[in-house]
This record gives sequence, structure tokens and C-alpha cells, in this order.
Amino acid sequence: MNRKVTKAIFPVAGQGTRFLPATKSVPKEIMTLVDRPLIQYAIDEARAAGIKEFIFVTSRGKGALEDYFDTAPQLEASLEAKGKQDLLDVVRSTNMDSGAIAYIRQHQALGLGHAVWCARRLIGNEPFAVILPDDVIAADKPCLQQMVETYEEVGGCMVAAMEVPKEQASSYGVLDIKETMGPLMSVKGMVEKPKKGQEPSNMAVIGRYILTTDVLRSLNKKQAGAGGEIQLTDAIAREIQSLRPVYGYKFEGRRYDCGSKNGFLEATVAFGLNRPDLRDDFSKFIAGVQSGAPAE
Repeated sequence: MNRKVTKAIFPVAGQGTRFLPATKSVPKEIMTLVDRPLIQYAIDEARAAGIKEFIFVTSRGKGALEDYFDTAPQLEASLEAKGKQDLLDVVRSTNMDSGAIAYIRQHQALGLGHAVWCARRLIGNEPFAVILPDDVIAADKPCLQQMVETYEEVGGCMVAAMEVPKEQASSYGVLDIKETMGPLMSVKGMVEKPKKGQEPSNMAVIGRYILTTDVLRSLNKKQAGAGGEIQLTDAIAREIQSLRPVYGYKFEGRRYDCGSKNGFLEATVAFGLNRPDLRDDFSKFIAGVQSGAPAE
């Protein structure tokens, strides 16, 4: 039986330059999608998958991110005094138990693989998940939970995957597929940002991973890949070369790239329309905008 996945790494050291000037003072990960920050969606997904230990790889200027998960005694006391129990419950649901979160600094922006490597001492000899908060996935069953349930049957390393238009594949890590077994794909190769026309498939790697410590040992070599950075995809590809199993998992759900402005706006509309308390008024507003008439 494969060991349970109870630890997750959240690489959140990026500067969020595509969202300047907002990210000059606000970490991108706590920018709000409707009324919850991006990082909260990632944490909730991890919890649903059975994650108990949360490891954040941060950088300078991320203090507000750390504060978000702390208790807010004055705010809680104020809400309690005013009888706003619903809001109090919401605030308390964001608190994390003492010791559940650890913060590691990535002092140089050397790539995703390097960010994951920075957390190696907290992983020990256990399988672990990696979640990229920029990728927000709307699904009936959270994406990482889907993956963990399958991982417990097959083991190895596993990456979330989805089909993308062929002309966009060069922007992703791309799978070279050996065999397809329902949503599970046995992988014989992975290429980070392949040149156009040289993509092995249009099955792209998305920001959810379940990895073994063999990947961390591979990252110890600190070999630079695409863009001169230490690529996590390259380390996973070396697992295939070492004849250890690597799988792609075609998850059920819709992924939004909230690291881009368009993706963030798309997610805001989709999540807003999915909220019963917002849906009616918001849909009327959107219909008015599309028709060119002011919303009533």
C-alpha cells in the first residue's frame, strides 16, 4: 500500500509582475477571487485531499500572506460583540493550527524546481504534493483529491494534465504519453516548453503534482533547463529515465490561469455566477454589459 500524502508545498515566492501595480504591496496569492484570496482556494483543496502539513516557499515582501493565516483577535472579538456569527465563522475557518504551516525563503528566483527543492528538509522521506495557487480548478471533487485517490492505487509520481490547443502547447510542460487508462496516462517523457512543431502531444501539465523524494534528490543536481531555470518538469522526466513510474492524470474540472489577467477575470465571472447569493444580480449585470445597455 502506498504511503498517504499528508504534506504539500505551495511555491509562492513569485513577484506577480503581471499584476503590477497591485502587487507592489499586495502578494498576488492574497488577491481576491470574489471574496476569498487565491491561496485560500489552494488550502481548501489541499485539506479536502487529506493534507495536514502546509509548506510555503516565500520571498521578501510576503508578510501579508503569512498574516492571513494567523488569528485576528481584535477582529474576532468585534464580530462576536456585534453578533455577526456567520462572518466570525468565516474568519475562523481561515485560521491555521499552530505548527500546521511552515515558511521557507527562496532567496533567488531560480525556477519552480528550485522552489520545491528549498523545502526538502521539511519533506523528509515522504511522498508530497505541490500546488500552484495560480491554477484555480473548479471541480465537484477537488483536483488534488482526485489525484490522491488514484495515487493510493498506483504510486509513483503524478501530474495533473489537461488538453490544450496544439498552438498553445509550447507554453507548458507537455507529456509524451505511453498508454492511456481512463483518466490515467502512463508517461514516457516530459518536455518543458517544447519548440513549436515539436510537441509530443497537446496534453499539458497543470499546477498539481504528487511526487516522491527521488525527485528532490534529482533537484539536488540543480541542473538549469528551459529559460535558464531549474525546472520541476525536468526532474520528473529524469524519474522516467530511471524507469520509475510517472503518470499524468486528466482531472475532471475547469482550470483557470489566475496568473494571467484574462484568466483571473474569467475565474471571477465564473465563480461569481456560481454563487447563489450573487448569481441573479451579477448575471443581469453581465447581460447588460454584453448588450451595451446599463444594468438595472
